[in-house]
Amino acid sequence: MNKRLNEKAVAILKKNDRGGFTIPTARLYPFQWNWDSSFTALGLTTYDPDRAWRELEMLVGGQCSDGMIPSIIFRSDDQDYFPGPKIWQNDNGPVSCTGISQPPVLASVMLSLTDPADTGSCERAMALFDPVMRWHRWFHLFRRTENAPAICTVHPWETGRDNCPDWNTALAGMEVDSELPSYVRKDIEHADASQRPSQLEYDKYLTIVKFGREHGWNQDTLLKDGPLQVADPGLHFILLRANRDLLKLAHILEREDACADIEHWIRAGEAAVNYLWNDEMRAFCARDVRTGIFSNGFSSASALVFYAGAGTQEQRQHTLEHIRRIGDKTRFGQPSWDPDAAGFESQRYWCGPLWCQMNYMIARGLAENGEAGLAEKMRLDLRRVIELSGFYECFDPMSGEGCIGGDFSWTAALWLAWAGRDAPAFQTG
Repeated sequence: MNKRLNEKAVAILKKNDRGGFTIPTARLYPFQWNWDSSFTALGLTTYDPDRAWRELEMLVGGQCSDGMIPSIIFRSDDQDYFPGPKIWQNDNGPVSCTGISQPPVLASVMLSLTDPADTGSCERAMALFDPVMRWHRWFHLFRRTENAPAICTVHPWETGRDNCPDWNTALAGMEVDSELPSYVRKDIEHADASQRPSQLEYDKYLTIVKFGREHGWNQDTLLKDGPLQVADPGLHFILLRANRDLLKLAHILEREDACADIEHWIRAGEAAVNYLWNDEMRAFCARDVRTGIFSNGFSSASALVFYAGAGTQEQRQHTLEHIRRIGDKTRFGQPSWDPDAAGFESQRYWCGPLWCQMNYMIARGLAENGEAGLAEKMRLDLRRVIELSGFYECFDPMSGEGCIGGDFSWTAALWLAWAGRDAPAFQTG
């Protein structure tokens, strides 16, 4: 492991520590983000396992009364960030928060941190087990509809892939609320506007927030009557994997009482996979539930079918062909959007950059499904791009240039846990 970068990564995580939780990066993201904290815990556990568990405990501490663990937990009202708690106005939990969630990687990270032979880690996992069960149940209750068996999202921010072209069709059919209050974006004060979502996209994002706020963040209403309803391969595959990992945790912790529910969720997730298959593209794609229209490109979420342990042999083969085709066009790993598809921009947020956490999950799935060589290439690509540019939020997959936020927590964490290691970290099979 590169000693200098290892020390830098640890220093970033300590600098971004806010007393039990870690912010992604100063100013741009000054609160606790859901999946950021989970990935950050993977890095923290390499040198401070107690602090890693504390990160997860603080995250679960923001759980809402309906079971949702929100995308952002606001433990302060930092005026340097927009939209903050005064815009969201969600007080359905112990701490002010957003009204949407984020990809549920928590159970998978908990499994990574739990050693069956270590009583202490099992006790920490046991304390979080029931809250995580409630969160997974929330997804199955409030992010599925009668018309779509796959996990749906009500807001692009909930997917973690904010302005990915996956949402363009559904957003194009949305109108901006005519009574949307004027606002001042803070993100483009802290980052290059050319790398951030457009103003029209932001107006539509805030239109959805306005709807949710005006309906008291009733999740059933938001799902069924809200402005957006899109089946997302990212959320679906990540939740399916998380359910499989939660089942493993249940066995480790001797929580056999929970197994029947989890097994039911897994079967439902497996049965819904074909709903996301775009036969024309030969790929898993986002799908506008209200029109049935698929997105028109292969995204990094499309590649998560291996991580989920899902799909037919033919679907997996087509997915591998896409991964290899795209990998031949980039210098560094898998980008967030297909370079051959309309809308690709190598430095604009989720329209093309390389994201370390997505490559980590893709590579893990590949390694577990007989593609260890391809997984290792992705790991070494991330190592090279960090060595070239540092610990950025994301990277241009063509040039390797760092994009948007610097000194970024999950990049530092995944350097420690994965990219910077001297040997592969995943089991192969």
